[in-house]
Amino acid sequence: MLDLGAILTAMVTPFDAEGGFDEASTVRLMHHLADHGSDGVVVAGTTGEATTLSDEEHERLVRLAVDEMGDRMSIVAGASSNDTRHAVHLTERATEAGADAILSVTPYYVKPNRRGIVRHYEEVAKATDKPIVLYNIPSRTALDMPNDLLAELAQIDGVEAVKQARYEDLEPIDGLQLYAGNDDILAKVLDLGGPGGILVASHVVGDEMRRMVDEPAHRHEIDAGLKDVYRALTVTANPIPVKAAVHMLGVIDHGTMRLPLVEPDEREREAVRAMLERHGLLATA
Repeated sequence: MLDLGAILTAMVTPFDAEGGFDEASTVRLMHHLADHGSDGVVVAGTTGEATTLSDEEHERLVRLAVDEMGDRMSIVAGASSNDTRHAVHLTERATEAGADAILSVTPYYVKPNRRGIVRHYEEVAKATDKPIVLYNIPSRTALDMPNDLLAELAQIDGVEAVKQARYEDLEPIDGLQLYAGNDDILAKVLDLGGPGGILVASHVVGDEMRRMVDEPAHRHEIDAGLKDVYRALTVTANPIPVKAAVHMLGVIDHGTMRLPLVEPDEREREAVRAMLERHGLLATA
């Protein structure tokens, strides 16, 4: 039975002022997350600006997470590409680096048909002995994996969970653990019996999201109190707002983005700052 934990943070990748990979800030951020409700981290995912990482940086990031936090948190490595050969290569390297599981997004842009999706995941599954978490996010990939296809993919050895970032037809899938792929559906997924979520807001309100797991009687009350957090962290494209937030909190040294993503403008920055102030977070930074 897959046991990665309940609160998995889809972690930003800290860069230095020149845009290089900042290992010191990465380690500091991982410890911050572990101290504030996260059971694990997902590195080199969408929020981690994975498409801007070289293969060498990707492996360095996974190895750093495993070496620094492997005895304290589960480490899930994003290892995705719209080229199956490249996805297999990244999966092999993440496996060798010691990741506990692989997060594998639907091939984007090329929009493969159903048979192509199945073949893609069959090849990815052959490349690792680690559990695979499917990642269904049609708003980014322009391709939805309906529930019957997810159930078919669950028959592939090693495919054990799905990060579901679709709002419609949200339901358990036979053979797959269901993880919330959006912050604002965590409560619903928990109500459906899912183990938790792969989340962004847990960078800043991880303790409260942990309470949604541990205190089911108060789950929806806590969720309602976090709606403004979810809004502020979607004021512009992810991960721009959340990277600005952890920089404002002093957890990472710089809020540098890699193009084509850019740092927030003044309106966006103020929305993030106001949210942090409302929740009393800047006062403790």
